[in-house]
Amino acid sequence: MPRSPRLALIAGLVLGLALGGSADTPGDGVTRFVWTAEDPLFGGLSALEMSEDGRSVTVLSDRGAWTRGQVIRDAEGRILDIRTEPMRLLRGRGEEPLARRRNDSEGLALARDGTAYVSFEGAARVLRYRDLSGPAENLPVHPDFALMQRNSALEALAIDAGGAIYTLPERSGSATRPFPVYRYQNGVWTQPFAVPRRGSFLIVGADFGPDGRLYVLERRFRGLLGFASRVRRFTLGPEGITAEETVFETRSGRFGNLEGISVWRDPGGGTVLSLVADDNFLFLLRTELVELRLRD
Repeated sequence: MPRSPRLALIAGLVLGLALGGSADTPGDGVTRFVWTAEDPLFGGLSALEMSEDGRSVTVLSDRGAWTRGQVIRDAEGRILDIRTEPMRLLRGRGEEPLARRRNDSEGLALARDGTAYVSFEGAARVLRYRDLSGPAENLPVHPDFALMQRNSALEALAIDAGGAIYTLPERSGSATRPFPVYRYQNGVWTQPFAVPRRGSFLIVGADFGPDGRLYVLERRFRGLLGFASRVRRFTLGPEGITAEETVFETRSGRFGNLEGISVWRDPGGGTVLSLVADDNFLFLLRTELVELRLRD
């Protein structure tokens, strides 16, 4: 986050954001788990991937660190605890971690065979990891990536059931311009369609749900009022995006800086949205995992 919005957010939080360390139920079918850890690399979480049963999770920070672990839930599916391994730094093509100016990792997508894809906001690109603890492979770069706004490039990343990779920038370049969607398939990037802009929300995360629809997480920052969040979902067809629907929207300040989304089904067959908040490595903010069960 740029320095000036960060300072404004700090000022607002001084007025009354309380830190916690457990689960609560804010209402409207939403649950929240405040996540703390002693790990010095923990924080800045920008992406997550839940397993199909919601019992394990992989998370990624915006400083090129990642971890995976178990999610402990009660009988109603609410998170009681998250037990992870120590966070590790993503590697470049060799043994060394990614360079500081090239480690702004924002999006995470896991293929069925365990291959991980990571998108970056600074040097806009997508890397492939056969194993997250191993070396990176560079995917080709679409020409548009070099033209994207600084600190607003490839925030969102998702993979569909056929293995195609989709990525979206945080900003589209104009308040009236749709967000372009880039697809990597058969070794080639294309830009087959775009997500329409609605208001001042910006894109920060994406995932394909078990229903095959594309879910897009957006946020709006309003200074002292904090963050508002919204999730829209779309059906993808031969003609592009159809059936746009807003499934979740919050007022400013209800939750923190929600940046990552994972969509899965609970044992009862309901669709669950798991959203993770980036604490920006600020002691006044918190890492929280917010979950919503949709009424499909």
